[in-house]
Amino acid sequence: MSEPRVLMLGMGWFPSTPGGLNRYYRSLFEQLPGARGVVVGPAGDAPAEIATVASGPLPLRMLRCWRAARLQQQAHDPQLLDAHFALYAAAPVLLARRRAPFVFHFHGPWAHETAAAGDASRLKLALRAALERGVLRRADAHVVLSCAFRRVLVERYRVSPWEVHVLAPGVDLDRFNPVGRDEARTALGLASHAFVAVCVRRLVPRMGIEGLLDAWARVVGDLPAGSTLLVAGDGPLRAELERRAGDGVRLLGRVSEEDLSRAYRAADVAVVPTLALEGFGLVVLEAAASGTPSIVTDVGGLPEVAAPLERSLIVGAGDVEALAARIASAADGALPSRTQTRAYAETFSWPGLAERHSALYRRLLAGGRDERPRVVYVDHVARLSGGEIALMRLLTRLARVRAHVILGEQGPLAERLQQAGVSVEVLPIASAARDVRREEVRLGGASPAAALHTAVYVARLARRLLELRPDLVHTNSLKSGIYGSLAARAAGVPVVWHVRDRIAEDYIPRGAVRLVRALVGRLADGVIANSQATLATVARGGRPARSWVLPSPVEIPATARAHGEGPATFGMLGRIAPWKGQDLFLRAFAAAFPDGAQRAVLIGGPLFGEQGFERELRALADRLGLGARVEFRGFREDVFAELARLDVLVHASVIPEPFGTVVLEGMAAGLAVIAPDEGGPAEVVGDGRTGLLFESRDEAALTALMRRLDGDAQERARLGAAARAAVEDYRPERIAARLEQVYEAVLGG
Repeated sequence: MSEPRVLMLGMGWFPSTPGGLNRYYRSLFEQLPGARGVVVGPAGDAPAEIATVASGPLPLRMLRCWRAARLQQQAHDPQLLDAHFALYAAAPVLLARRRAPFVFHFHGPWAHETAAAGDASRLKLALRAALERGVLRRADAHVVLSCAFRRVLVERYRVSPWEVHVLAPGVDLDRFNPVGRDEARTALGLASHAFVAVCVRRLVPRMGIEGLLDAWARVVGDLPAGSTLLVAGDGPLRAELERRAGDGVRLLGRVSEEDLSRAYRAADVAVVPTLALEGFGLVVLEAAASGTPSIVTDVGGLPEVAAPLERSLIVGAGDVEALAARIASAADGALPSRTQTRAYAETFSWPGLAERHSALYRRLLAGGRDERPRVVYVDHVARLSGGEIALMRLLTRLARVRAHVILGEQGPLAERLQQAGVSVEVLPIASAARDVRREEVRLGGASPAAALHTAVYVARLARRLLELRPDLVHTNSLKSGIYGSLAARAAGVPVVWHVRDRIAEDYIPRGAVRLVRALVGRLADGVIANSQATLATVARGGRPARSWVLPSPVEIPATARAHGEGPATFGMLGRIAPWKGQDLFLRAFAAAFPDGAQRAVLIGGPLFGEQGFERELRALADRLGLGARVEFRGFREDVFAELARLDVLVHASVIPEPFGTVVLEGMAAGLAVIAPDEGGPAEVVGDGRTGLLFESRDEAALTALMRRLDGDAQERARLGAAARAAVEDYRPERIAARLEQVYEAVLGG
């Protein structure tokens, strides 16, 4: 099949006009046979296929771009347009006589970057924003370099996520290579034994160079003699940075391609201290191709490009102390090897990227669309609670679904989804509605303000769903089930209500039970419950007609806990809350082991105003005389690292648990698990085979099982091995495949 004829509208030609956008444009252009282009400014070595436009006043530049594009179209009849800068694409796109498929490469929010630099008046900013939005609205498809900029497009510009394509750039592996490190140091006058860092940035405030200078000043005194920070680049901050530069700092200014490659090779580490608006960070790939890993901030697309190499390379934006500490540890050798770093860079191929573009062009020309169902997932929070973690594990495994997530708040879940490649946006809901406790979820139970905010949010969400036009809405929590189902119905979209809470009076008030059951029956096209125990509570007198039980998935670590002899460590994992039974656990532990070397560990923190209960638990531990034998670990993100410290995981909820993901996590870690004999855990644990069950709320029964396992390491090992084998059916990819079957059934019906 012949390659599509494409007209590429750029900004400038690299290196005559420097910058990451221009380097990207040239590299992609050179990989697309038959492409034609238009750029502004000098273009000394540009091929004949590139039409160059002289610079000049802005209106004249735009007119010249329009005329050059028309001449290219008349002479070569391109099948589609591919633009890389809104300003110079505006006239050719908005004034086009015939409508050709249009792809827009979003390299960054042009108007917002201008505002961040303080380079324009309010009127100019408004005009630029309007022009930018006009170009974006005309695009049939958008290309971004990172999931971070996909989110900017979706949240800030209201672009449909279904036509945003994340295509990471390539890197010139010949120009940037690790060969000749010693020669590079000699050419730059750097000692072979010195520690060298390099930062390649435009010298403007959002790049964070000032913070880097402060961090360097804190560590340079402890580094080997001759250690140097090289700063390559130019910009309005150069004079100020030269005044602030201290010991071991060398500002190189704008450098040639040869000198840039030499600086990367000479360095031990590169640093990208950006504070805002970083779409990807091509400099990270250039340094990596030279064998040099980069320390980056958690801004924009930087975590996406740095994390696969090593997550510890990411520090908080603007955190000078953290940046200084990471530079110091890099100087001590805490970095990926140069060989490992180069191998990572080799996974970014310009020819591969060009082929992905050609495939996109061909699809647009054929008028086709991705036929996978479009599913919008709705959740009211962005905290890493059980239901949200379960959703995240599923979304990264779905193969036959196009997923987009709408969260009611900003938080770690949004960042984790973004970095995992999942399309996400935050549509904020007022805290008065979002933070209503579940015991208030009933008509007349919440405050008038909460009810009003919820009604307003239903309207906003319905309007957003009308814009997105999904095939299905999947609500992921009790609150989002209520407002999400109402919004989906208003938008005319089928909805699946994922019930993760028992709809029973021992869990939520009677009024809430009636309300939720009524809404589920009238609004939901399908119901997913996390356990049979949960599903049995959803409808009075039996399960809903279109319903499925889909347990939460669990990751399985590569290695299991090795059980040894001696006194055991017992632990509980999960949110600190009265109904979770941490007090029951502490009393049973104290009764089982009034003294001795056994230890108790509580892993988790309070949420939703439950800090008072945590204080009560600490006081209870003191009254029971447990002292240093009980440890409060607080919230921990690395669950399996915490579980590896335990011998036995105890689950002690005093009302039936809807599911109990922590039980599965303990089993996956190869631990012996003790759990109540009701609710979801009783469906997961085979008593005596894959764990032990005790009569719920029975302190004496729990005490007896804890004593039994403490004295029998072989029994702990046997139960742990059997449990680990049993959780294979709960792997995320298997649960995701079952979820896709649910969608097929709902949409088919």
